[in-house]
Amino acid sequence: MIRPTLSRPARAFPLALLAFIPVGCATQAPPAPATLVQVPVPAIHPVGNPIEAPPAGGGNAMPALPSDADLATKRAAFIAATSARFDIPPAEIAAVLDGAKIQDSIIAAMSRPAERTRAWHEYRPIFMDQARIDGGRAFIAEHRSELEAVEARTGVPAEIITAIIGVETRYGRITGNHRVVDALYTLAFAYPRTGDPDKAAYEDRRERFFQDELAQLFALSREQGLDLATLKGSYAGAMGWGQFMPSSYRMHAVDGDGDGRVDMLGNLDDVFVSIANYFLERGDWQRGAPVMVPAVRATGAVEYNAADTDDPLLTQAELAGLGYTPAVPVPADARANIIRLDAVDGPEYWMIFHNFKAITEYNNSRMYATAVYQLSREIAGTPPSGTP
Repeated sequence: MIRPTLSRPARAFPLALLAFIPVGCATQAPPAPATLVQVPVPAIHPVGNPIEAPPAGGGNAMPALPSDADLATKRAAFIAATSARFDIPPAEIAAVLDGAKIQDSIIAAMSRPAERTRAWHEYRPIFMDQARIDGGRAFIAEHRSELEAVEARTGVPAEIITAIIGVETRYGRITGNHRVVDALYTLAFAYPRTGDPDKAAYEDRRERFFQDELAQLFALSREQGLDLATLKGSYAGAMGWGQFMPSSYRMHAVDGDGDGRVDMLGNLDDVFVSIANYFLERGDWQRGAPVMVPAVRATGAVEYNAADTDDPLLTQAELAGLGYTPAVPVPADARANIIRLDAVDGPEYWMIFHNFKAITEYNNSRMYATAVYQLSREIAGTPPSGTP
């Protein structure tokens, strides 16, 4: 489950950052086929499972579902807004919604507290098992020419694209078993409510996010000829090999083979170039630049751990002044920050660069980005050197 748009998983699927766009807002037109625009897109559109940690506080009360009257009111407003926004006949939208079902299993999955906080040494084995490494090596060997062509065109390494697919869907084997229309219908109109006033704003925001994604799904199905009755994905509505949400699919997916369609569900030419395009547009990926390297912490250095991967990057001189230097050579002008990860034998310190931040646009988690990068290096046969 791509911060929205490349869709992102149902546990096999990792955590992605929530971003929301109210139904009434204008949306950016999907990119032209095969066009790669190396400019960040201003609107936030995550990929993968868009999950935001709820506010602290409150209990674990069973979620209260909307009444029939409430549901009817929400549906009517949604149909009118989506029809006007995308020029789709109201009857067409209503017919699809009539066939959609609120699924208790989706409510249960979304009602679970956010994943418990895992230490890095607990998180790493989830995505760095030998089967996933071997599968990635086999996958990149099978599709080497296509992946290398995308790398030459975009600067996004073939092994990074492969690692994203490996983390998100185990190389296309686990793309989700929920009907996408059911998942988005459930979360748009029956988003679980705790009744906790401290969480009300968060729950409102989440509901609006999923209403927008459901609206985007109607537009996407018209543009790409998708059958909403059979389209499957994660419990949050993410779909395809790259786990794009509908908005991300429309905004960042591109036609990789020039056949006039953008198929993230089965056309690997489209999948490869679309994942790369997401990194270009959302993350401003820098060709040939570093992602992360182990950092050496000087004895007595201040304990430093960037609060957020969006914190300003520091010069190498500034980092050295704090007591942190790269364990392997990096360009002298490479700006970076420091994160700490808790390993079995104690803390590890890593220097993260702009391209690390680009990976967090796919999933706003430093552990996710580290897992993707380290898996990519294992797939390439060059594990990160100098590991603490």
